[in-house]
Amino acid sequence: MSPGDGLETEARPDRPDFSFPPSHRLRRREEFLRVQRRGRRAHTAHFVWVVLSREDGERLRRVGITVTKKVAKAVGRNRVKRVVREVFRTHRHLFPEGCDVVVIAKSGAHELGYGDVLSEIQKVERALNAAARKKPLEPKGERAKRPKKR
Repeated sequence: MSPGDGLETEARPDRPDFSFPPSHRLRRREEFLRVQRRGRRAHTAHFVWVVLSREDGERLRRVGITVTKKVAKAVGRNRVKRVVREVFRTHRHLFPEGCDVVVIAKSGAHELGYGDVLSEIQKVERALNAAARKKPLEPKGERAKRPKKR
């Protein structure tokens, strides 16, 4: 292995980390549901952003993307996911640290490009950071019953 052949295995401190390993993704249904049930929401024109602080104290930012069939056909849905992943990968600092974020696409999201999605996350960044600091919501059906007033 010679310098410059692209086979270096050590991380380069002079370069930002633009990787997107599985540890930065929400992958299981239960992870998505936990964030959607207990997380705080912020809305933009084409997305609903749901954010929940990690309970395990991990400082990783993780993202999950949901695009229903109402948004577009398969090619359009895959495009939305690809663009949102790319924005997350290259602008991870815009997402709250130590939080899981579920991005739910609304209709028309399949027509957006990289710059449009980046613009929407920049508009909602402050709201996401504020929501991340708030106490998680109690899931419906699991709330403690209050005693009735007489």
